[in-house]
Amino acid sequence: MPNTEPRHGETRAEGLQVLAVPGIPMIEAGDNLPETITRGLNAAGLILQDGDVLCLAQKIVSKAEGQLVALSDISPGPEAIELAERTDKDPRLVELILRESTEVVRTKPGVLIVRHRLGLVGAHAGIDQSNIPHGEGEDEYALLLPEDPDASAAKIRGALEAASGARIGVVITDSSNRPWRLGTIGCAIGCSGIRVLDDQCGGTDLFGRELKVTLINRADAIATAATLIMGETTEMTPVVIVRGLPLDQVDETAASCIRPLDEDMFR
Repeated sequence: MPNTEPRHGETRAEGLQVLAVPGIPMIEAGDNLPETITRGLNAAGLILQDGDVLCLAQKIVSKAEGQLVALSDISPGPEAIELAERTDKDPRLVELILRESTEVVRTKPGVLIVRHRLGLVGAHAGIDQSNIPHGEGEDEYALLLPEDPDASAAKIRGALEAASGARIGVVITDSSNRPWRLGTIGCAIGCSGIRVLDDQCGGTDLFGRELKVTLINRADAIATAATLIMGETTEMTPVVIVRGLPLDQVDETAASCIRPLDEDMFR
């Protein structure tokens, strides 16, 4: 009988596959991500297929785009210094967070929740200090989100489609917390070539009842599936293929996931 068990690094459910692309090296500023990914695919014997969604961890996109900042270059202002005292954080890091944000939402010791200029609400404006190189003493670094993740996704998708001949989607993923749940899940911060939101309002359920508020976030669901394989620590699998979804290649962006401020009931 054929072996139907999933391979290591693969999740399968009703034909859905989540495949890690191995051998992606540490990314540095200026690296060509499509070429790096193509080399990884070729080395692993993986071929992109029509309908594949290629998911990339935000860190490698930010690194390639030169979003690594030396804290020694940052001079904190009065607001950053005051917030740093309230949150027990490095004033230089708080200054970076404020520069990337449009609003401080909540604070407490150890936590600074803000609204990022992209509209994302979360801790520290998505600025990360994990899995990036650090020097000694004052030589510390922080990694910002990409300037325009949707544009980054579109550029990467275009290059990979040209190289492979396949019609694909691209999702740039980041980890996200939710206010009433413990633990992080995947979140799509950049998208190209996929249906991001699946609006089923106006349809009917199994018993003919009209659906009035059913809006499925396909992009975040895909990002979460990929994050299960990517991991958060030493896995070194920042590129994942999600295969088996219905091909629905449209021009929607992750920005369309952001709830408008006038619909925010928690402000």
